[in-house]
Amino acid sequence: MDENVKLRRRDQWLASFTSFSRKTIAPLPLGQFWHEFLIFGIKQAWACVFAAVMIASIFGTYLFYPKQAEFARYDFLFLLALSMQALLILMKFEHRAEAKVIAIFHVVGTIMEIFKTYKGSWIYPEANFFRIAGVPLFSGFMYSTIGSYIARCWRLFDFRFSNYPNRNATWVLCAAIYLNFFTHHYMFDLRWVIFAATAFMYRRTWIYFTCDQIPRRMPMLLGFFLVAVFIWFAENIGTFTSVWLYPHQIKNGWSPVGIEKLGSWYLLMIISFVLVTAVHEPKNATQPPPSP
Repeated sequence: MDENVKLRRRDQWLASFTSFSRKTIAPLPLGQFWHEFLIFGIKQAWACVFAAVMIASIFGTYLFYPKQAEFARYDFLFLLALSMQALLILMKFEHRAEAKVIAIFHVVGTIMEIFKTYKGSWIYPEANFFRIAGVPLFSGFMYSTIGSYIARCWRLFDFRFSNYPNRNATWVLCAAIYLNFFTHHYMFDLRWVIFAATAFMYRRTWIYFTCDQIPRRMPMLLGFFLVAVFIWFAENIGTFTSVWLYPHQIKNGWSPVGIEKLGSWYLLMIISFVLVTAVHEPKNATQPPPSP
């Protein structure tokens, strides 16, 4: 049996609730809209459970973690993230191929964190044990949460695509985005060239997602942007709770992260999505869904 099918069966409670909602809410005036809206929200919440635990832990430790505790806050967050990821795998809410890609997220994110903190783009102000070159290891899990979210959404919403770009080209784009995060410190920032290449490559791509029974669709570029907005909100929580800080926040006190950071998260979303395609092949919208 296909492993994705096994994972969907783990979410049988969601199928039962969807059936209940279909029978009780959908028949009401505007019920079909509210039924799908409710199922969409529940599936989104279930997909981002790893990210939600991390954000809640960041905020919770900011409010309640003892200031003078011998065990550092960052180390607590690292062990919590490690345990949470292990739990998702052991309970088979993520399969091993996805876990490997999420591990790559961690490595890729940590390398960039080491470089960016070295360049002074941001800092981690608290001391801890589990760190490399001044970067606490839990920070890599902040990138992993994005990969976990995309992989789980892919299965829960049965992602399909029309006019998906050549996959080799998307990997080249992914590499260019990642390299530019480093090279723009030494040469001309190619961000706007990459934005243009991204818009051209995905200009005709639509993503199809199924909340219940009827596939819905949106432009792929819009999907990237919407997720980037939510990541930007999460980043503001991270800096508000002093998990990491930008130079202007150190000098002048906390203020919201500039809206221009949306561009960085937008590009990171594309890297994340392309990495997930290593385990989830982008299927055409005309292909039949898998058997339950």
